[in-house]
Amino acid sequence: MKIAQPMLTILLLAALSQQAFAKTASTESDTDTVPYTIVVTGGELLSGAYPDGHTYFLTRTLGPLGLRCVGSLCVDDNQTDLLAALRYATDRARLVIVTGGLGPTDNDITRETLAAFTGIAVQEHPDVLQQLAQRFGKPPAQLRPNLRKQTQVPVQGTYLKNQNGTAVGLVFEMTKSAIVALPGPPRELQAMVYGELLAYLKRRFGTRLPGPSLTLRFVGLGQSQIDQTLEDHIALDEDISVSSQFQGGRVDFTFSLPHDTAEERTRLRELKLKVLKHLGEYVYAAGTMTLEERVVQLLRAKGSTLALAEVGSGGSLSAALSGVTDANQVLTGSFAAPSDERLRGLLGVSDAQWQACTSHKQKTGRLAVAVSHRTNSSWAISTGEPFKDEKENHTMAMAIKHPGGQWESMQIQVRGSGRWDRARLVTDILDHLRRKLN
Repeated sequence: MKIAQPMLTILLLAALSQQAFAKTASTESDTDTVPYTIVVTGGELLSGAYPDGHTYFLTRTLGPLGLRCVGSLCVDDNQTDLLAALRYATDRARLVIVTGGLGPTDNDITRETLAAFTGIAVQEHPDVLQQLAQRFGKPPAQLRPNLRKQTQVPVQGTYLKNQNGTAVGLVFEMTKSAIVALPGPPRELQAMVYGELLAYLKRRFGTRLPGPSLTLRFVGLGQSQIDQTLEDHIALDEDISVSSQFQGGRVDFTFSLPHDTAEERTRLRELKLKVLKHLGEYVYAAGTMTLEERVVQLLRAKGSTLALAEVGSGGSLSAALSGVTDANQVLTGSFAAPSDERLRGLLGVSDAQWQACTSHKQKTGRLAVAVSHRTNSSWAISTGEPFKDEKENHTMAMAIKHPGGQWESMQIQVRGSGRWDRARLVTDILDHLRRKLN
């Protein structure tokens, strides 16, 4: 009999983990930890389109609170594979966390599958329905059926509020166990874990609430380089839990302590000073401030403004900065075009001025000066057409125009045109500007 690949993966994982689980189960009563399993859904993860960041985030976040992950599975968005994964997961822990599949599309089947697996029905919750209606500015009766299904929650259990999206989290409560379903988008999932799930786990399983933590946000330095610097120069006490996340060229390191006391908060402040001593130039923020917010903050602090002229970045800089609160107080204008030639026409660069530019760097410099003059902005950034350098690497020129009138240009590697490639490009450009503004 031929076994489908996703199912084969589940069976192999189950067989390989039997011995390890037996040891874990035999010692569960002797420890104060709560074992749990994770089921991550999404065909895009199995195809390699995106990495699984949920397991990393959940294990790093829940570990310091007295929860121990005893297994993690990634399965496709179909009921057969998800049911098999749930059988595996519930056999090994009283707590199962499922991620993804709570949205309004046809392949969002987590809600229905969990109801079938647990025998616990789901039905519309009036409060969730009202919140969804308010979000879309429509009466409940006018919401599309696919949107309304997101208001269905277990009749035996509870739901977790979603501050950043439309799909609430679901908690299916059974006598001795619970299955928690979280939304798939990281921005929604992570906020729900901190804002809702931790308090639920405290009530249901008696887990610890988080102690004080310090998050430092890095740019321009890889995760392994940060790890090595910490190892070489900063001795971390054994009770300090360290987790890290990276995306689009940005790395977050979070340092946590188990108990929220004045002494431990002081320890974290001292640790922050030590890290800044060795890595300060790469730290753009502490806490939740984004790189975009940091750039806007620096511009406002200087009473400066910024204009953008984009070819190679395709409007991504404008989109990233425009999402920041108060960005309209520093952004004076943004121009985007498919080529340098088109962009110089939009900005009114004369033929004589353009013909005098004999290199990519000179063209981007001229565009930066032009957009600064056009918008009466003190700072300006321009990005030029991608090209191959002498080593056949895909690259592009960018220029930063300073308040004094001078400009400087540099080359930036272009890794590709995908979503994550574009995010990395925006990070590189904003980091250059951040360093000039500091």
